[in-house]
Amino acid sequence: MARLDEQGRPEPPLAGGEAATLLGFLDYQRATLALKCAGLDSAGLAATAAASSMTLGGMLKHLAYVEDFWFSHTLADRAPSEPWASVDWSADTDWEWHSAAEDTPGQLRALWEESVAASRARTAEALERGGLDRPAGRIWRDGRVPSLRWILCHMIEEYARHNGHADLIRESVDGRTGE
Repeated sequence: MARLDEQGRPEPPLAGGEAATLLGFLDYQRATLALKCAGLDSAGLAATAAASSMTLGGMLKHLAYVEDFWFSHTLADRAPSEPWASVDWSADTDWEWHSAAEDTPGQLRALWEESVAASRARTAEALERGGLDRPAGRIWRDGRVPSLRWILCHMIEEYARHNGHADLIRESVDGRTGE
């Protein structure tokens, strides 16, 4: 059982193995996003900061898509799931960001939570079938294949970057700052 910090987020292990450490940091970043979005209504999730059109609701939907893309589509070589499979990406390459305003807070949170749960399942399968060195099932256009290790590091970076955005947006909504 992971130790929780004062905000209720699971702390990464201080002396864990490589897989446990990477998964610990990814779960910490996921929990940080959940914390930044906690308790907000539709208006709070649709708020923007400064000149950016980025919203916390859009961020939840975007990260749900990113979770599905990297863990189900790329790592497990599965077809995109809904709602992603039905999107006309050529008509709107940022569909997940733009369409989030049409979703309720409950729909956005559920979509993200379901994507995270599926990602955890795909990760556990990959760890059992080759560990961190396991290559993804989908080959990139240039012939390269990322490993599970690379995907986990990329996802930590993805969340950390967007959590910085989430800090600014949440502060603009209700003044809440900090981790």
